[in-house]
Amino acid sequence: MAAKILLVDDEPAQLELLRYNIEKAGFETFQAENGHDAILLTEELELDLVVLDWMMPEASGIDVCRELRSRAQTRLLPIIMVSARGEEGDRSLGLDSGADDYISKPFSPRELVARVKAVLRRARPSLLQDVLEFRGLTLNPDTMRVERDGNEIKLGPKEFRLLSVLIERPERIFSREQLLDMVWGHGVYVEERTVDVHMSRLRRALNKSEGHEKKPDIIRTVRGAGYSLCRPGA
Repeated sequence: MAAKILLVDDEPAQLELLRYNIEKAGFETFQAENGHDAILLTEELELDLVVLDWMMPEASGIDVCRELRSRAQTRLLPIIMVSARGEEGDRSLGLDSGADDYISKPFSPRELVARVKAVLRRARPSLLQDVLEFRGLTLNPDTMRVERDGNEIKLGPKEFRLLSVLIERPERIFSREQLLDMVWGHGVYVEERTVDVHMSRLRRALNKSEGHEKKPDIIRTVRGAGYSLCRPGA
């Protein structure tokens, strides 16, 4: 499952260079030549990361980064800022605006790909791993196979995606709003209670046992906050 990466740069030659090297590393790319188009694409696509140039006319990379961080649907979207401005103060400003990493030009294609993989490892580990594991639970993103204690669990597409989000960051609490954006997509109107319905189905599937006793619940409901994957009994 290739990560979907948005490349944003107002210089066509630089944009093409970014595209070539990122796709060569096995990722899927989308391109925008200005900040306005970049923001629109984050609304239309389910992206995994943005590589964002600072120096652009109209809306700068700093402006775009702040705008993305102010929106619920893109608040957690990983962003790598790229800039010819390499002073410590510039790096601090880029990171303070919400970027997860900052790369100063000129940089090698090898460094860029390494930074992309490093950010994805932190934010979306399932994209770089064959199998995710947590407390006897395993999930294979490529085959969409889920097992608990060696027994296969059949899940619907939405339940599988919900579990993928939770198992990527065990113990982290995801709000219903965040789960709606990450599973159903941006700009799709779905009532928040829909999350509860699918989470209930997921919980029943994970806790189902061949015997009479149910397996320990590993999905925690946090009143007023959301859901998380946790240790049984936590």
